[in-house]
Amino acid sequence: MCGIAGIVSTEAGSRVESATIHRMCQAIVHRGPDDEGIFVKDGTGLGMRRLSIIDLAGGHQPVFNEDRTVWVVFNGEIYNFPELRQELEARGHRFYTHSDTEVIVHLYEDMGSDCITKLRGMFGIALYDEKRRRLLLARDRLGKKPVHYAAVNGRLLFGSEIKSILAVAPELADVNSQGLLQYLHFGYIPDPETAFLAIQKLPPGHLLEYERGEVRVRQYWDLPEYGTHHPRSEEECLEELEFKLAEAVRIRLISDVPLGAMLSGGTDSSTVVALMARASSKPVKTFAIGFKQADFNEAPFARRVAEHFATEHHELILEPDVVETVETLTRSLEEPFGDSSMLPTYYVSCLARKHVTVALSGDGGDELFAGYDRYRIHSQRQIFARTPEWARRLYREAVYPRLPLNMRGRKFSYNVSLPWRERYVDGISFLPAFERDMPLLTDDFRASLNGGPDPTNQMLAYFDQAKSDDPVSQMLYVDTKTYMVGDILTKVDRMSMATSLECRAPILDHEFVELVTSLPPEWKLRGKTQKYVLRRLAERVGVPRDVLYRRKQGFAMPLVHWIRHELKDLIMTVLLEPRTLQRGYFRPEGVRQILHEHFTGRRDQSGRIWRLLMFELWHRNYLETFRTPTLGEPAGAAAMHGGMG
Repeated sequence: MCGIAGIVSTEAGSRVESATIHRMCQAIVHRGPDDEGIFVKDGTGLGMRRLSIIDLAGGHQPVFNEDRTVWVVFNGEIYNFPELRQELEARGHRFYTHSDTEVIVHLYEDMGSDCITKLRGMFGIALYDEKRRRLLLARDRLGKKPVHYAAVNGRLLFGSEIKSILAVAPELADVNSQGLLQYLHFGYIPDPETAFLAIQKLPPGHLLEYERGEVRVRQYWDLPEYGTHHPRSEEECLEELEFKLAEAVRIRLISDVPLGAMLSGGTDSSTVVALMARASSKPVKTFAIGFKQADFNEAPFARRVAEHFATEHHELILEPDVVETVETLTRSLEEPFGDSSMLPTYYVSCLARKHVTVALSGDGGDELFAGYDRYRIHSQRQIFARTPEWARRLYREAVYPRLPLNMRGRKFSYNVSLPWRERYVDGISFLPAFERDMPLLTDDFRASLNGGPDPTNQMLAYFDQAKSDDPVSQMLYVDTKTYMVGDILTKVDRMSMATSLECRAPILDHEFVELVTSLPPEWKLRGKTQKYVLRRLAERVGVPRDVLYRRKQGFAMPLVHWIRHELKDLIMTVLLEPRTLQRGYFRPEGVRQILHEHFTGRRDQSGRIWRLLMFELWHRNYLETFRTPTLGEPAGAAAMHGGMG
């Protein structure tokens, strides 16, 4: 596991200094504290920070081919590298390391950019072909590892994190209002946008070629068609799933450093631990955290699984300094990020890193097997489609605006009057439901969007890309391409890498994903039972039933409690300060309304409050480090209008 960064210039006679690449690498030293490697030649610089996992002594990067004309820096793991190495050696390639990285350069020699399709794993790759003066960037199929880039003034800059790019090009810190609007809708910024105008994310399953100053991005993988595989029986289905997931777990146990597992006590992580225990000759190291508030404490369920599989279990019941943690994390988050479960993810990563360097997780199960309540809820709400569209539209336009604001069920009635796709997007959005009653965004902020696309329409476009006519499958596709990548996997990557811990997600092995995707929706959502076949698989591999069939909590945290107590002073101070309100994003009366509704107990607004807090702390703790406002200028005002420099 590493962090990568670099610059390629197409201008004649241009130079890239080693010191410049070193600065880019220093910005992400947390991703790889063990080693640094730099290659600089003819206007090109590649850099990496290494967290040593495989071939501890010989895996130094950049790695090169036999005649040193192809160079690569690589973040991630290639799990099928032993098989690929055998094939390449049989074709005459000579290896000088035992690392997984080296297979990439030799595959590229044989296949060019299409070599990426042979890799099974998680990765962010930068490969430079000196003969063609071509840079290849690639990101793994599901988006477990990040790649960011900016093409400006005849140069392409790239990095695992945005902070590498801004470390040497702070002038690129002009804020992208459209990206911030997406955050305010969804709590994260979906690919390919970022919070900065000139910087983009390379989407999962895509590669980028940069040659002669031209950027070409193309997709090399997508989720296959849904519902094409029909097992003859449940037993056959379970056999196929067990074989493929057990293999995905087994190949992720390859490591030259201590390895363990995150264990929440839910279906996904418990199934992974069960298969790890089967494949390992030693007790599996497992890690769990809990909270004193019983409603949010899953530690007893994790303990139950750990005892059942005789793991070496490590548990921490938290009494965190929430304010200090929030301040610390927002100093490193390069984009506003609104998922409060980043805190427990960070805490459990800290716990695991004390004992291991690699940890397996259960990420991906909800998006593959319909684990979120919203899949069941929106399936049940299909009944509202029987009402004619003209009647539902009349209700939204003529009746809804006249209903009392505090009327019970008012927001629900609006939501169910929408066409089902719009209903789904409205249900996962933060901003529209609130703004229907009380404008939150200022006219100035709306003007800065320059008539850009509506985030709702951007999200709706993913429905059309799904290879399925089935609503459940379409919802799964949309969430896999957006929420899972922009929220779940971003959270896991940033929080684990902040502690120099590598996380591996066997459920998101692309071969397993392709198998699950091909199953009809009734294997995933059967009646009111979510993750039907995954629960049956978990039973099959020995996970206790009382762990599987309980109320889903997710990676929960006592956010409502903290907002009313530990975080209240910070919230009231930060969100109502003139410094915040004068930035020009939010109407003061809208912010006050959200706070009033929550702290008087009229409505739970904890999610909205948290997102507003993260938005402002990102400005203070990260963004403002790139520019000090001039005298008389409200802090951040120039940033909103693209005036940073």
